[in-house]
Amino acid sequence: MTNKLFRKTPLALRQLMKEKTRLAVAVAGITFADMLIFIQMGFESALFDAAIQPHRNLSADLVLINPQFNTLFSVKSFSRQKLYQTLSYDGIESVNSVYIGTGEWRNPKTRIDRAILVWGVDPNQPGLKFPEVQQKKDELKALHQVMFDQAGRPEYGAVGDIFQKTGTFQTELNSKAVNVKGVFSNGASFAADGNVITSHSTFLNLFPNRKPEQIEVGLINLKPGADVEKIKAILRIGLNPDPKNPFVEVGTPEDFAQKEKNYWANGTGIGFIFGLGVAVGFIVGIVIVYQILYADVSDHLPEYATLKAMGYTDNYLLGVLIQEALVLAILGYLPAFFLSFGLYQLTFAATMLPISMKVDRAVTVFILTVIMCSVSGAIALRKLRSADPAEIF
Repeated sequence: MTNKLFRKTPLALRQLMKEKTRLAVAVAGITFADMLIFIQMGFESALFDAAIQPHRNLSADLVLINPQFNTLFSVKSFSRQKLYQTLSYDGIESVNSVYIGTGEWRNPKTRIDRAILVWGVDPNQPGLKFPEVQQKKDELKALHQVMFDQAGRPEYGAVGDIFQKTGTFQTELNSKAVNVKGVFSNGASFAADGNVITSHSTFLNLFPNRKPEQIEVGLINLKPGADVEKIKAILRIGLNPDPKNPFVEVGTPEDFAQKEKNYWANGTGIGFIFGLGVAVGFIVGIVIVYQILYADVSDHLPEYATLKAMGYTDNYLLGVLIQEALVLAILGYLPAFFLSFGLYQLTFAATMLPISMKVDRAVTVFILTVIMCSVSGAIALRKLRSADPAEIF
């Protein structure tokens, strides 16, 4: 059976290879459509990953936030008293709090201020997973000492490079002098182009209008073996006597991250825009492949009519078209994959967004390419059905 299969004439492949110029145009068109899809999906994923990266770096089993919270860009606060109330419940080992605010970072070279996200943490228990913060937490105890996000936008200045060379960096934050005592890597996001970590006392000094008892995030660490979901359900009821008017929202750090992601995906036009870009790329690919296959069928209509006169069915001829479509899908997908991989690297270097090629995205785009080309082949079959041997000869 295998020998019989290999003895078959590869009709689809030979038809494509006969018109090399047309084949090159088709492959280029599919490559363009696939690259458009790759870029749209890659940018969307990178922007969402950047937006929720700080949430996933919170060192806690559960977090408390204001029920009206949508995004770090306009974070809402709540009473610290609610966080301390959780200590009365079984399974709670310790609690911690985080202040979040948007400050103005001054580039000492250009003297231009730029918005930056400021995180106020307890130096004894920073509540963040960054290893650099854990190593330098004692440095934050003194007033006006900060740690800077070296993966942020370059407009903040060459903070990371200068600090690595000299061990010091001085500038102004909210018009107050601060000293950089260390660097970490988080990256730019929707909420801010960079991040700064400092102590509670320094944060309140930088934001004098803030009330100390009002916090943005409450961190809860559970005792070993505690049931996270069970305690989360208990706290939701216990901390909110009136379910219709809750004081706080209880969730895991991942719940916190998904809330941020949902805001940008559904609460703004970003998700729709990127989804539209993918749809446009898909439609462009269908049109290009259809035009190529339609032209191929038109040029070889007498040959197809001859095959029908010999007894070959429309299903067989459809199989030939589908084979051509699959060959085009593979030939167009491969260069799109490697070119998109290179564009991802360039984008990361230029924007510091966490964009990279992911296996699930590569598989998804390949499946979309196969569907795109198969649909085009099925549409082109209409022309093939008109191949009547009686009219041709």
